[in-house]
Amino acid sequence: MTAYIARRFLQMIPVFILVTVITFTLMNVVPGDPVVTMLGPRAASQKSLVERIRHEYGLDQPVYVQYLRFVSGILHGNFGKSFFYRQPVMKLILERLPITIALAVSAMIIDLVIGIAAGTISAIKQYSIADYVGMLIALAGVSMPSFWLALLLQLVFAYRLGLFPVSGFSEGLRSLALPALTLGLLGSASTARMTRSCLLEVLREDYVRTARAKGLRERVVIFRHAFRNALIPLVTMEAIGFGVYLTGVAFLEIVFGLPGVGKLLLDATFNRDLFLIQGDVMFCAFIFLFVNLAVDILYAFLDPRIRYQ
Repeated sequence: MTAYIARRFLQMIPVFILVTVITFTLMNVVPGDPVVTMLGPRAASQKSLVERIRHEYGLDQPVYVQYLRFVSGILHGNFGKSFFYRQPVMKLILERLPITIALAVSAMIIDLVIGIAAGTISAIKQYSIADYVGMLIALAGVSMPSFWLALLLQLVFAYRLGLFPVSGFSEGLRSLALPALTLGLLGSASTARMTRSCLLEVLREDYVRTARAKGLRERVVIFRHAFRNALIPLVTMEAIGFGVYLTGVAFLEIVFGLPGVGKLLLDATFNRDLFLIQGDVMFCAFIFLFVNLAVDILYAFLDPRIRYQ
């Protein structure tokens, strides 16, 4: 198992290099000078200031030198300094990260609990009323726009019932309830459909029929023999979903007024804050890389044959 993890870890290195090259290239092919954009109309009359800032951020260096500084900084945990906030990018990300993590973890818990329960019931009770109703709700959830559900939850639970704040982070974890519910409910729709599909496929396998023929109780057959094998494709989907929760919640953070990493990236894009965008994108890439590593390890745990491939 140790060799398997080490092999997977080493495979991340070329991916990391590729991500740095793509990110750095994309940020540098964007037309316009970021320093001029930051200074606005003042840039035309303050050319010495423009040159000083370009020198301060190393933008007057050759491109390959800028890239090497970029990679060296990442390896030392330094993503550069924000143009707009005039603070280290890592500090800005770490300040907002707890909110985004709390939101993503809460949404994932809601997603898994509701999605797996609904998908399992639908699979066990295939073609029953519970199956039809569950899949109909799941289909509605998959088709539902996130902004519409967010506004609906705000209207019902914040304006009408007053149970949760409408927006902002003034009430701590209570402020995360509605955005987490929005993300979790939408994610649970896909999880329920995937769980049902995977479980039905496994329940038709020969070893499940053999287990039933041996007289094992249905609960043991489903949860001990079938469910574990049905989890493998589900793990992939949930891992990607968790990465998306962590990095793609910008829209909900704006709707609910949460100062998370997603909103930070969106603000950086509007402000054309080059180093903050680079740092945020690299940070998101790291999250996906390590989530994929965790998924590979979980695969090996669920199916030991994978370790020897």
